[in-house]
Amino acid sequence: MPRYRFAARRACVRRVARCASLGAVVAALAAAGPAAAQMVNERLQYPETHRDSTVDDYSGTKVPAPYRWMEDDNSAEVAKWVEAENAVTAAYMDKVPLRDVFRERLTELWNYEKVGVPYRRAGRLFYGKNAGLQNQSVLYVQDSIGSAPRVMLDPNALSPDGSTALATSSVSPDGRYLAYGLSQGGSDFEELHVRSLADGRDLPDTVHWVKFSGISWTADNKGFFYSRFPAPAAGQALSTAAVNQKVYYHAVGTPDSTDKLIYARPDLPDWYIMSSTTDDGRFAFITLVHGTETKNQVFYMDLKDGAHPDLSAPIVPLVSQGDAEYAPLGNDGDTVFVQTTNQAPNRRIIAMVLPDTARAHWRTVVPEQKSVLEGATLAGGHVVAQYLEDVKSTLEIFGTDGTRQGTVALPAIGTVGGLSGRMDTPELFYGFTSFLYPATVFRYDFATKRSEPFQPPHVAFDASGYETRQVFYRSKDGTRVPMFITARKGIKLDGSHPTVLYAYGGFDISVTASFSPVTAVWLEHGGIYAVANLRGGGEYGEAWHHAGMLGNKQNVFDDFIAAAEYLINQHYTSTAHLAIHGYSNGGLLVGAVLDQRPDLFAAAYPGAGVMDMLRYQKFSAGVGWVPEYGSTDDSSQFRYLIRYSPVQNLRKGTCYPATIVTTADHDDRVVPSHSYKFIATMQADQSCARPVLIRVETKTSHGYMPTDKRIAQLSDVWAFTGWNTGMK
Repeated sequence: MPRYRFAARRACVRRVARCASLGAVVAALAAAGPAAAQMVNERLQYPETHRDSTVDDYSGTKVPAPYRWMEDDNSAEVAKWVEAENAVTAAYMDKVPLRDVFRERLTELWNYEKVGVPYRRAGRLFYGKNAGLQNQSVLYVQDSIGSAPRVMLDPNALSPDGSTALATSSVSPDGRYLAYGLSQGGSDFEELHVRSLADGRDLPDTVHWVKFSGISWTADNKGFFYSRFPAPAAGQALSTAAVNQKVYYHAVGTPDSTDKLIYARPDLPDWYIMSSTTDDGRFAFITLVHGTETKNQVFYMDLKDGAHPDLSAPIVPLVSQGDAEYAPLGNDGDTVFVQTTNQAPNRRIIAMVLPDTARAHWRTVVPEQKSVLEGATLAGGHVVAQYLEDVKSTLEIFGTDGTRQGTVALPAIGTVGGLSGRMDTPELFYGFTSFLYPATVFRYDFATKRSEPFQPPHVAFDASGYETRQVFYRSKDGTRVPMFITARKGIKLDGSHPTVLYAYGGFDISVTASFSPVTAVWLEHGGIYAVANLRGGGEYGEAWHHAGMLGNKQNVFDDFIAAAEYLINQHYTSTAHLAIHGYSNGGLLVGAVLDQRPDLFAAAYPGAGVMDMLRYQKFSAGVGWVPEYGSTDDSSQFRYLIRYSPVQNLRKGTCYPATIVTTADHDDRVVPSHSYKFIATMQADQSCARPVLIRVETKTSHGYMPTDKRIAQLSDVWAFTGWNTGMK
């Protein structure tokens, strides 16, 4: 099998380098004190983890699967194993003095007001705000920019431990109702409820088994469109494949059993089906997409009079060829504006006058630019376009006729996000951040052409002593790849600095500059933080994404390895001081690179990674990732998946970097068995004393974690990283 040949060839040439790098780490930590040196030389005792004789057959290729039993999330044996592993991790972290230092400072830095980008309904402003250390943001409403805010919903009062998460919310057009979704432990499954904002009381409405859905009100305020899945079998909610999604309409004050089925496609079971409505209530859009594929189809309903929507209106194609990405932005009367990659890999904005959808009559409003069009919105009678130019945001304003009307001046070089506006209101709200600029909301006035901060944050971090540089390096095949490096000003490039290299590299997602209190703590302790913009992301449009998906996934790993080599060759850091971090698809990235270049790093953090590429599609949301990764159900795709799947490419007798894995026992997106199987295999294969740990959190999920648990986990992960890269 190719994976065995590759591993054997690699092992021969790198055995000496691995031993040398381990010696460097021992020396560095010895300088930090006797406790550090003792921890490095102490081989941890891991829990006994039994292996069985399970073997899978992929078109004649036999692949051992000794930890298949870990896939049962209801298993008492798995629960006992998790408890034992958590005990080992806790005991190790108790001996890391950096942990308490990190947690104390991180708590201080985290404690500032964080405000979300507001949106308007019935002239009022609605937004979320966290006072600092609240487990979840509170929903507020205020009548005008300067008026006092009022609480609509405080999710922190729903569960003392923060296990009940506020997942989504939407206010009715008249501002009378709040529809909101709650999930247990942050599960992707939600229950929708409706609250009267006049008296703060919840109506009896409960809508079950909602997942990957918005809440789109009709303009009569009587109900909303949403998407839901069939109810899973008892006890199988976390792992059941997400198939057969349908769009329904819920009328306020009625049980969900009477909700009107709007659209279903039983012929496309693994496609997501989502809905949205225009601000004036004229049109409802239904979008179909095959998993995470970027190409999609869009249908629409002409609801006619928004005050009396016709819910039986025919559903007709807007664009159904599935040849490109199509995202409806909104309308101006009969004219609908759509963002698309049709004949524009970097995206353009077109307009069509319904019901005429003939391509010959499409009008280009904003043509394709050299920079990637990240997103757009209609606001104040304008089209506002957000571009990404070498991974840095710009905001351009156009008329609905396509005339260029100017640029929104941004406070620094960084990232724009969360555009919010209405055609009938002469303003735009947007968020801005960078590695050294805390996320801040701005209100742009189209009349004065000025931006003013909306409830700006005040963070106890002095960024003036640090700087971010953007560099470009060459990957293995010569591709030019950008990377941001943030460090103290005037830092001496002598290879001595503990450095975290982070990346994602997938799903057309761009990794842009953003502020985080934990990276601020890292910088204060003399660390360097680097972010590489690998292929597979959306930083340079469709071509960049396609160059890192399916059979091209190895390009992503090569880009990441080349980023590490650049940091070492330019003397920002060295192998003894370099760590790699990644989460979800980024966890897969870190896992695969650990397999391929264990000699290159001192420490690693693969968080909630997709580690078993041979079986990921069998669980929960995994079926939707097949367009990105491929599937072992296809024998030709199996051949490249087996070459890099992290679980199957770990090798006994290898000295792996110090590694800490995190997952959540209620993660129903990347199920925790991925991490369980990876860490069990790695512990069995580790040939040196470097620690290999897993930290499993409870009552949390893939994307949600209460603030107190998030601070605790981040403190552990980054203190572990610092301790194993020589940070003092």
